[in-house]
Amino acid sequence: MSDDYGVDLDEILRVIERAAVLIVRFEVLEQRLLVDFRADGSEGPIITMVDRVNSAEERFRHLKSLRPRMPLPERILSFPWSRAIAAFDEAGVWERIAERLRGLGVEEEVLERTHRSLEEGEAAVTLAAIRGGEGFRTIWEREA
Repeated sequence: MSDDYGVDLDEILRVIERAAVLIVRFEVLEQRLLVDFRADGSEGPIITMVDRVNSAEERFRHLKSLRPRMPLPERILSFPWSRAIAAFDEAGVWERIAERLRGLGVEEEVLERTHRSLEEGEAAVTLAAIRGGEGFRTIWEREA
């Protein structure tokens, strides 16, 4: 179902349900959301913000450095999100990720902290755009 969000939400929700490791590529944020749903006796799932990488091979190496005791997954699923974080929430995407992680024992505080990072990152980009910060150019300037 493609809808007002410009994406196939049903497919995104299926990806969240079947992924062992997931990357969400937010258009507005430089960083990516990494969700590793895998767990074993000594390590639980993780959710964190990570830097962009240049290739799939680099992402697998980075994941191995984050979780050296875990075997590499067969694949890392990902999807782009070109809308605002609020739309990510309204569409139920964040809640589906959080719900799956809660079921695997991830604490609410971890989820809240990660969500706050998403919101703060988006707010920083918005502010930089308004002020003509790095990566942005002011089109109109106030007369002195």
